[in-house]
Amino acid sequence: MLLTIDVGNTHTVLGLFEGEEVIEHWRINTDARRTADEIAVVLQGLISQSPLLADTDISGIAVCSTVPSVLHEMREMCRRYYGDVPAVIVEPGVKTGVPVRMDNPKEVGADRVVNALAAIHLYGGPAIVVDFGTATTFDAVSTKNEYVGGAIAPGIEISIDALSARGAQLHKIELSRPRHVIGKNTVEALQSGIIHGFAGQVDGLVERMAEELTDDPDELTVVATGGLAPMVLDEARNIDVYEPWLTLIGLRLIYERNVGS
Repeated sequence: MLLTIDVGNTHTVLGLFEGEEVIEHWRINTDARRTADEIAVVLQGLISQSPLLADTDISGIAVCSTVPSVLHEMREMCRRYYGDVPAVIVEPGVKTGVPVRMDNPKEVGADRVVNALAAIHLYGGPAIVVDFGTATTFDAVSTKNEYVGGAIAPGIEISIDALSARGAQLHKIELSRPRHVIGKNTVEALQSGIIHGFAGQVDGLVERMAEELTDDPDELTVVATGGLAPMVLDEARNIDVYEPWLTLIGLRLIYERNVGS
């Protein structure tokens, strides 16, 4: 089975593939202080506790990370505990099959290229990937299936934390859909501002990016992913499809391009 690991700034998502299907997955906190040995203990504990994975052997590993210190420990974990297993770390030099048309391609986060590859594979270009994570990122794929750029905005949780830290009478709230757009109390007003505000941000940016990507909006696919995406899906008008395992799918594709099926 192929183990895929997507290390984000806040959470790390792990998935096990059997063929093209994700048969098990986990989400854990990203801890930059965690050592290679600790990562191995957590990973092996998760696998051993799953009733689906009795006597499972990992045949390959694919990793991408936006946190350099964690990437170093992931690399060491693969070397020490899975030294006989082929491993692909997404970094410059790894074959992705996605041309990156940026001023400095090395600046583009590995996860964004991985997401673009998965979107191309599933839907083809033109496409826009909206990833709801620590930051909300918008990644544009051209009609030629090239990564052509994007936008980065503060994420939902960052915005909530900033409001509670800087607003004397504003506290952290449960993030859920309010009864009305016009809130009848402070909690509902905060929920409305976050949920509907981010939905409006998504719709506005997607519309503007679409104007630069294609003359035919009907050929564009807008793909949402990320752990916080479900909070906005019902309110954003321009999202066509939600794919929670988009990054993991992209990692599987990159593994196959570099190692083989």
